[in-house]
Amino acid sequence: MAKTIIIKLTSAGRRTGPFQILDDRGNVLANDVSKQNIIDGFTVSVADETKVIVIKSLYTCCNTSINVSIGTATKEELAAQQFKDTNTASLWRHLTNTTIYNKYYGCTNPYIIEYSFAFRYQDEILQNIKDYTKVYQYLPSEYGVFDDNLKVEIDNQYFDKSILYNGQQSSGVLKLVPKPINNLSDYMKYPIYSVDSKTITFTKSDNFYQYNTFWSLVRDKSKPLFISTCESLSIDKVVNQSNMDYSKRSFKKEPLRAKELKVRHILDSRSDVHLVSQFFVTANQISYK
Repeated sequence: MAKTIIIKLTSAGRRTGPFQILDDRGNVLANDVSKQNIIDGFTVSVADETKVIVIKSLYTCCNTSINVSIGTATKEELAAQQFKDTNTASLWRHLTNTTIYNKYYGCTNPYIIEYSFAFRYQDEILQNIKDYTKVYQYLPSEYGVFDDNLKVEIDNQYFDKSILYNGQQSSGVLKLVPKPINNLSDYMKYPIYSVDSKTITFTKSDNFYQYNTFWSLVRDKSKPLFISTCESLSIDKVVNQSNMDYSKRSFKKEPLRAKELKVRHILDSRSDVHLVSQFFVTANQISYK
């Protein structure tokens, strides 16, 4: 059996919505519901045993969600509920916590840097990436102000994602993890394939971060490699995952080969390290036909 409930939003900030509505078992009841629809009162059908629904704000920082218990109310009580805008004007103060960087309003925002390379007359095949980046962790200051001396340079942290692409090829999303040290069995697990990414290892040697194990994963060159996104002002596009093939291959590993290359590095899983990119080198081989 099913029952019908009315969801009504009584307070929210201006940057919330649209919303996804789920039940307590994770079943999607409605997608892309506008904030105005929920303010007016949005009706969904749920199973009789459902006690809680989840309202998730899409395309906003951290995909904020709340759990709401299903209760009872009269028509008069519902009509009496008025929406209140909880947005308040404020000044943003940066570096109030001197050990935190790419975190704003409680959410970790991606730090993204993209390098563009143009090769000479012949096409070139990308062999590996070498990146001279310094990664710092800052220690708390007893005075609560930024102190450039309270830092240590670390070797086991780096960007956590990479996307290599040209006009017709893309590596898809490469997740980067440190190479296991003195543990051959762990090292042999890589690369790790999933439905929307491939996990590979990076090393740091002679102050260069390095990684390889990539090839083009494009299914159909007549379809776009990227799609637009409004997730964040710092992200103008995301990989078109429906056009990527992350399956394990023993053949048909098409190398990244062209007269140009773009390398996008992303850090979005943490905010307690400071990455200072110095310069970037790509090891290439001229491709003759």
